[in-house]
Amino acid sequence: MSQGPLSTDAQMHLDQIKAETLDAARTRAKEKRHSKGYRTARENLLDLVDDSSFIEYGQLAVAAQRDRRDPSTLRVDTAADGVITGTATINATLLPDERADVAVAIYDYSVLAGTQGFFHHNKLDRIFEIAERERLPFVMYTEGGGGRPGDTDVKVNIAGLNSTSFSRWAGLTGKVPRITVNNGYCFAGNAALFGAGDVRIATKSSSIGMAGPAMIEGGGLGVFHPDEIGPVNTLCNVGAIDLLAEDEAHATALAKWTLSYAQGVTSPGAVADQTTLRTCLPENRRMAYDVRKVMDVLFDQQSVLELRPVYGRAVVTALARIEGHPVVVIASDCRHLGGAIDVDAARKASDMMELAKRWQLPIVSLVDTPGFMVGPESEAMGAAKVMPELFNTAASVTTPWVGLFLRRGYGLGAMALVGGSFEFPTLTASWPQGEFGGMGLEGAVRLGFKKELEATPAGEARDALYEKLVAEMYQKGRATEAAAYLEIDMVIDPAESRSVILRGLGL
Repeated sequence: MSQGPLSTDAQMHLDQIKAETLDAARTRAKEKRHSKGYRTARENLLDLVDDSSFIEYGQLAVAAQRDRRDPSTLRVDTAADGVITGTATINATLLPDERADVAVAIYDYSVLAGTQGFFHHNKLDRIFEIAERERLPFVMYTEGGGGRPGDTDVKVNIAGLNSTSFSRWAGLTGKVPRITVNNGYCFAGNAALFGAGDVRIATKSSSIGMAGPAMIEGGGLGVFHPDEIGPVNTLCNVGAIDLLAEDEAHATALAKWTLSYAQGVTSPGAVADQTTLRTCLPENRRMAYDVRKVMDVLFDQQSVLELRPVYGRAVVTALARIEGHPVVVIASDCRHLGGAIDVDAARKASDMMELAKRWQLPIVSLVDTPGFMVGPESEAMGAAKVMPELFNTAASVTTPWVGLFLRRGYGLGAMALVGGSFEFPTLTASWPQGEFGGMGLEGAVRLGFKKELEATPAGEARDALYEKLVAEMYQKGRATEAAAYLEIDMVIDPAESRSVILRGLGL
C-alpha cells in the first residue's frame, strides 16, 4: 500500500519542536559559548564540513532525565543529548565525492558540559557502526566533562560500565582514519576518546585529563583548577598531542588538512628547484643542519605537515605529498642529540609507522643518525623495551617504503629507521655524503683501536692517530663502498632524490 503525504498535524508538530526547542537551544548555546570567546558546536560543524552536506543523526535526542524534568525543558537544555552526530563530506573541492565522505561527532559543551549520558552513548554507537560499515573517515570534537551521573531514567544498569562506545571507537582502529580535536576542558571519558584517535589536535586553551577536578578531589588526591589538569604545554612535551592549534578555527583547518592525507591523491603541488638539495648539507660532516629544509624542497610545496614537533626531537615525523600522493615521512634531526634516537624519538618513529599502517600510506625515511642513544640514563627510560619495538612495528608495514640516507647510517638505529634492515625498503639509496658502519666512526675507533691509542703518548700524537684512524674508517664506510658491497641499492645525485622516491613508491 502506498504511503500518503505527511499529515499537516505531523508536519506542524515537527516544525513546532524545531522552532520552540532546537532554535532556542542554539540561541542558548551561542550565549554560553560566545561569552567565553569560543564557538558553538554547530559553528565548528559548519566550518568543518562542506556546505549543505551534513545529514544529522539523533537530532531530537534529549538526556535520559524525563522523570525529573519536563519535555520542553529537556529539548532546550539537553538538545541532541550533548553531541551532534552525522555524515557529511569534507574537502570535496580537492577530491572525488566518494572520497570526501566522512562521519562526524561534535561534543556540545553548552549542553550539560558535554557530559556523556545514556542516549548520548547510543548516538555515538550508531554513528560508529555507520562509519565502520561504510568505511567513513571519522572526525570527532571531544570537549566535555566525562560520564554523567544524572540520567535517572535508566533503570537497567548500575554503573553503565557495559557501555560499548569506547570499545566501538577503538574497534575502528585500522579500519577508518580517526582524527580527534579538542578545545577547552576534556576529561575522563571524553579524554579517552580524544587520546584514542589516530591524530590528536588540541587548541592552546585545552586541558585534557583522564579525570576532572571532582574525581581527583573525590579520590583524595587534592584540589585542582581544571586549567592545572593536562595543560597543552605538558601534553605536547610528552607526545600526547600531535598538532597544537591557536583556536577552534585553526584546529578545524588543521583537521581538514590532516584528513586530506587519509583521503588520498590530490592534484600535484608546485615543485621546488631540486638542485638546491646539493647544497643543503654542510661540507663539514660534523656540522648539523635543518632537515626540514630538505623536506620542504623534496616534497610538494606547502604539503609538509609536521606532527609532534617538540617531542622526541631527534626524529621529525610528518605527513607530506609527492606529486599529490600522500606519504608518511620519518626524518633524522641531527640538531638534537646529533640525531641519536633516544627513547622518546623511538616511540615517535614507531607511532608514525603505526599511522602509516592504519592509513595505508607509504613511508619515506630520511636518515642521518649515529644510531640509538645508549647509556645508563637511556636504559633507565626503558630503551631495551622501547627501541626494539621499532623492529616489531616496522615488520608489519605492508606499504611501499623508501629509505634515503642523507649522511650517516650507523648501527641498529639506522636499520630501525628503514624498517629493520637495509633490505627491507622497496628502495634504499644514499646521497654521496653517506657514511655507514656498525657504530659511529668515533666510537668505533675508540673501541676498536683502544690499545693503539693508549700506547701513543697523550696530546698531539694521540690526537693525530685518532683523526687518521677516523679518516680511514670513513673512507671504508663511504656510500660508494656500501653500494659496491650491495648493502644499499644506489648512490644518487641529491637532485635526483624526488624522482628516485617516486620510482621506489611505484608512482
